[in-house]
Amino acid sequence: IDEAMANQATRIDVTIHAHGTLEVVDDGRGIPVDRHATGKSALEVIMTVLHAGGKFGGGGYKVSGGLHGVGVSVVNALSSEMRVEVLRDGKRHVQEFVRGAPTGPVKQTGGVAEANRALDPAWKRIHGTRTIFRPDPEMFETLDFSWDMISTRMRESAYLNKGLWIHLRDERTDTEKNFFFQGGVTSFVRHLNRRRDVLNNRPIYVERLVGSTSVEVALQYNDAFAENVLAFANNIHTVDGGTHVAGFRAALTTSLNTWSRKSGTLSEKEANLSGDDVREGLTAVISVKLTDPQFEGQTKAKLGNADIKGIVQNVVTEGIVQHLEENPADGRRIIEKCLTAARAREAARKARDLVIRKGALEGMALPGKLADCQERDPARSELYIVEGDSAGGSAKQGRDRRFQAILPMFGKMLNVEKARLDRVLSSDKIRPLVIALGAGIGETFDIGKLRYHRICLLSDADVDGAHITTLLLTFFYRHMPQVIENGYLYLCQPPLYRVSTGKVTRYAATEKARDAAIKELSRDGKTKNVTVQRFKGLGEMNADQLWETTMNPDTRTLLRVEVVEGTEASTDDIFSTLMGEKVEPRRDFIRGEARKVRNLDI
Repeated sequence: IDEAMANQATRIDVTIHAHGTLEVVDDGRGIPVDRHATGKSALEVIMTVLHAGGKFGGGGYKVSGGLHGVGVSVVNALSSEMRVEVLRDGKRHVQEFVRGAPTGPVKQTGGVAEANRALDPAWKRIHGTRTIFRPDPEMFETLDFSWDMISTRMRESAYLNKGLWIHLRDERTDTEKNFFFQGGVTSFVRHLNRRRDVLNNRPIYVERLVGSTSVEVALQYNDAFAENVLAFANNIHTVDGGTHVAGFRAALTTSLNTWSRKSGTLSEKEANLSGDDVREGLTAVISVKLTDPQFEGQTKAKLGNADIKGIVQNVVTEGIVQHLEENPADGRRIIEKCLTAARAREAARKARDLVIRKGALEGMALPGKLADCQERDPARSELYIVEGDSAGGSAKQGRDRRFQAILPMFGKMLNVEKARLDRVLSSDKIRPLVIALGAGIGETFDIGKLRYHRICLLSDADVDGAHITTLLLTFFYRHMPQVIENGYLYLCQPPLYRVSTGKVTRYAATEKARDAAIKELSRDGKTKNVTVQRFKGLGEMNADQLWETTMNPDTRTLLRVEVVEGTEASTDDIFSTLMGEKVEPRRDFIRGEARKVRNLDI
């Protein structure tokens, strides 16, 4: 990717091999193989020495996508085997490594034909690098490459480097994809909004080089309510934002207010639009490329270069104003949406204040259905959000009241993907939950005030239960994302079957586990004394069974809900697809995934 950013590579092929290795081939300049100052080949130094690549000391790449400058040498160190082939000046140079150490010196063997073996014949590669590695089983618990994560990263890289062609192939499933987007970040925004109705058909696009810093931004409004802004610095997804995002936000608010006043769309009597107002329904991609990025935080997910804020703000402000002056109809539609958002936000503020006031007047606000726990330390407290009254009753009886609280939820809650915050807060199913958690909602949410650090969603193992869980997941993802980010949200895994004989009982969550339990409890292969009970709902379990299978920390199974790094865009997309207004994307998704279903409950 660094070669592509330096305009030295046009294609990258990535192959996940069936035998557990991963191969990357590019048509860049090829890693240097000449003698280094250490007396070794430059290739060997780059592959074995930290910070030996082209990212440090002001040399090499002007712009690089590395965080630490240790990428390829660390991959080598964490691989049980690695092979690197370099094609330069018509010659193929090869070196192999075992657990980071070279097995011998660089060898010159063959030329272009040997270097391009098994590649696309149409790819007339005359220089570049081919790397094949196998993750070391002594270093990793899981050695299975994730197609979803790799394909998401490859798609993003192709969007962020317009004109770069990335071919991804998985031999395990005989799946392949090509990623090539001449439109760059504009194509990225169109992709993110492809399942939504948009206000400005042509995304607002800004691209400029200021000194050595490249700024590229595309934005488009849709008819939904969530903000979806993806920010990148040197192709690295800065999920925690940074100065480039701060500059973009300041530019967006300033430019929309400036244009709306100048055009008369916003009257003198009306207050300026706030940042929250102008970001409702916004989809944007921000990409900056700079020579010396400073990343902050332990995860290096926030850009800290102070000068970038002003650069981005000036470039984006000028670009937005120019677009709106040339496309006033777009401007009027955008401002009207912002004004509607402002009115809804004021209504939401009043509703939120009512929730807070109501809480203060009702003895610290805890809803009547909540069976609270005795523990007051959030880190030791659990809240079970339970579907149905009967299940809630069993959960209240079976729980350990010292640290487990129960909040029953009756019927299906509001789909927040289709509702503004004022309507969300007026919901009689959501309001008690917000009050019970005690941390506010939306922009006023304060993770430090959260009353429970383990929030467990417990619903029936059927279609209705899954729908309720999905509605709750949508609520937390859209209005309390910090709960997911901090690892506080869990899915309970109640068993589907009870297998027993005499005084011996086994519980099973799958048919395979059920069959294994039947086999274990059978005498001499005979199953006539073995009884199997299929739980149709949580209400069928008594308090002891619910405790033993689902609530006892020693025997239960909980799945932590998390957004895997690198899948933020696809995660947002799936919520919009499954829970949004448009039917066609949901129908297409179901058709595409239906063949993967093995156990359908209808």
